[in-house]
Amino acid sequence: MTGAIIALAALSLVAWAYLLVLRGGFWRLGERLDPGAPAPPSWPEVVAVVPARDEAPTIAACLESLLAQDYAGRLSVVLVDDNSSDGTGAIASRIAEADRRISVLAGSPLPAGWTGKPWALLQGVARAAEAAPDARYYFFTDADVVHPPHTLRALVAKAESDGRELVSLMVRLNCTTKWERLLIPAFVFFFRMLFPFAWVNDPARATAAAAGGCVLVRTSTLDRAGGLAAIRGTLIDDCALAHAIKRSGGRLWLGLAETSRSLRVYTRLSDVWGLVARTAYTQLRHSPLLLLATVLGMIVLHLAPPLTLAALPLHGSGAAAAHAPQAGLQKAVAYVPTVAYYRQPWPLAASLPVAAALYAAMTVDSALRHWRGQGGGWKGRYTAAGQ
Repeated sequence: MTGAIIALAALSLVAWAYLLVLRGGFWRLGERLDPGAPAPPSWPEVVAVVPARDEAPTIAACLESLLAQDYAGRLSVVLVDDNSSDGTGAIASRIAEADRRISVLAGSPLPAGWTGKPWALLQGVARAAEAAPDARYYFFTDADVVHPPHTLRALVAKAESDGRELVSLMVRLNCTTKWERLLIPAFVFFFRMLFPFAWVNDPARATAAAAGGCVLVRTSTLDRAGGLAAIRGTLIDDCALAHAIKRSGGRLWLGLAETSRSLRVYTRLSDVWGLVARTAYTQLRHSPLLLLATVLGMIVLHLAPPLTLAALPLHGSGAAAAHAPQAGLQKAVAYVPTVAYYRQPWPLAASLPVAAALYAAMTVDSALRHWRGQGGGWKGRYTAAGQ
């Protein structure tokens, strides 16, 4: 038993050393969009496409932030009201009456084989192609996200100056409630660990990801990659779109937003739980083996060091007790930059094992929901078990 405990503590130490040194520097948070990037010779036309389903509390702020963009080129907005029941479409229509740059489209019922967001985006893109056939970019943004005025200008400047067909920002999520402080920085940390942004941005690597709250994509590249139909049945539509673009030869750039932010508030544990359980098992390709590996990985990386120390009186292994704090120190070094990005005190880094245990439980629950035929539940919709 003591030998197994020593081996587990040593494995955790080696794993964190690998993550710190050889995992694309995911923990450094170095990928930021430069608002002062050089302007292109001319500013291309852009159409913002906003899918919205029951977003009445936030839709006005979202649309107003788009209308306030200080973009020198032509910008129009297509809002797709995806069968909302809370008056989202009516709010958007009132704003559109005062600004002709906005077009409000009533979404069609969801057809078989499609998930909600890709279907809404497809309808928005079809409208955009009719109204603005010369648009060079689509700007996909969620209806609960607000962008400062310089955002679109900086996205387009990055795409044009750096030859990127897709530029995406992971917007700041809300981080004020107790559950948000525990879980939101950890969510971003785990996402970056899974998809190191430096690898996403390297055309020579296959790693591809995007953050759906803020995606600028070149229209011709989207067509070349098969359009929205290529991701019609996906739950993790942003990463699926990034994979399709990169496979077609497109160059990606993914970074962290400084000021673009989500207005969605996660007051209760169940709010975050539902968000993660909706897609976690899909990320694992519905594989029981990957589920087992993920849970074991969480145990080795996050739970083994503190449990080894706590159980020292029982196992009495000085070697294991020495490995555990070293692994914990490496973990803290990796996590503190994300905690600081969310403007939280650095001691919050000590809560990562608790967050990891909760995320492991959410992932297991995601699998259980899938096996019960309730996978992908979102605002009254469920994805078929086979998707």
